[in-house]
Amino acid sequence: MNEPLIQVSDVSLAYRLARNRGGTLKEFALQLVRRQVSFEKLWALKGVSFEVRRGEVFGLIGPNGAGKTTLMKIVARVLPPTAGRVVVRGNVAPMISLGAGFNSDLTGYENIVMFGTLLGHDPQHMRERAPAIAEWAGLSGFLDVPIRSYSSGMMARLGFSVASDADPDVLVVDEVLSVGDQEFQKKSFERMQAMMSGGTAVLLVSHALDKVEEMADRVMWLDKGDVRMIGDPAEVIETYKATIR
Repeated sequence: MNEPLIQVSDVSLAYRLARNRGGTLKEFALQLVRRQVSFEKLWALKGVSFEVRRGEVFGLIGPNGAGKTTLMKIVARVLPPTAGRVVVRGNVAPMISLGAGFNSDLTGYENIVMFGTLLGHDPQHMRERAPAIAEWAGLSGFLDVPIRSYSSGMMARLGFSVASDADPDVLVVDEVLSVGDQEFQKKSFERMQAMMSGGTAVLLVSHALDKVEEMADRVMWLDKGDVRMIGDPAEVIETYKATIR
């Protein structure tokens, strides 16, 4: 039975925003004590439901502020939903804001071990894999250098290499296709295709609509937290394009 690896059922998420707050942290703390601050909810997602099965690529499109990254963080178990239910079966490789979880004072080698451990891998395994991971990212000569010396592109390449080194059950991808130079993008694309053909379920977010149409089996269009359309990639993308022309 091809059981869904990702099941999102009527999921909503609200951010709590402070109104009438002071300009400094001290002023804000005093206002909280005096109950002078009011809060309102900003609903980033509203009743979103979908499933992704093994080996399926599910594309997610929409304008900035549509709720795409919020949804990815929920699936990656970074954020809990305000309402609804999310089931993710198997191990997850999140490729969201690559390099954001690195410690700038640690070396490339130390960050590989730390980041891989955070993803659920054995630390000793990550120590053994570190040279191969750095080589694949084109950073073998920078393993012993603190990553504060890395460019943003180098950190993103290292993050992608660590996150994609194993064969995850679920791959959560946010704009990874734009990481690095053209040669590295080609390598990244080929590695992702190999993971997909191996049965990995993929949740793919990108503004590169041609790439989404090429890679995805189905596409969901989000707009201000609402699901506007789910279905055939070409049909959904064409309808979306028509609204933004």
